[in-house]
Amino acid sequence: MKQKEVIVVEGKHDSQKLKSFFDVDTIETNGLHLSKEKIECIKSLNEKRGVILFLDPDSAGERIRKRLNDAIPNLKNAFIDKKRCRTTKKVGIEHADKEALKEALEHVLTYDKEIRESLSYEAYLSMGFQGQEDSRMLRRKVGELLFLGECNSKTLFKRLNMFQITDVELKKIVEDIYE
Repeated sequence: MKQKEVIVVEGKHDSQKLKSFFDVDTIETNGLHLSKEKIECIKSLNEKRGVILFLDPDSAGERIRKRLNDAIPNLKNAFIDKKRCRTTKKVGIEHADKEALKEALEHVLTYDKEIRESLSYEAYLSMGFQGQEDSRMLRRKVGELLFLGECNSKTLFKRLNMFQITDVELKKIVEDIYE
């Protein structure tokens, strides 16, 4: 069955990888430089069919994701863990296996531009996401469980609010991790 939404990826190898496993249409950003025309094209596609951002879990992919989410309302986002799409030298969608790609596309989240704080920064910090010996491990595990990707403390806090994860939900997840 054909994927309804168009998947935005960084390059042709990402497109080839996805198309080798799934019946999808893709559009490529061709790196960090996004022209106004490319952004308008993605915006138009989002209005007609919907768009899923499926970008590499590296700094370039995150910058592209931020720019597109800021420019276009209600984009869907798929995240993949770095460990599941890397070689010894590179990280990217093109290096992931079918199962990792499928799992990421099954856990798509919609970016809400009008972020209403569902989680206070104080509650977030009190759960140990920053400044603790195991903070990085905790952020990584939560990112994996919620399909938010691996990120630093500030980015994880923003994503948790962006996708309306409440302090009650997050506290339960943290408790489950430490059990």
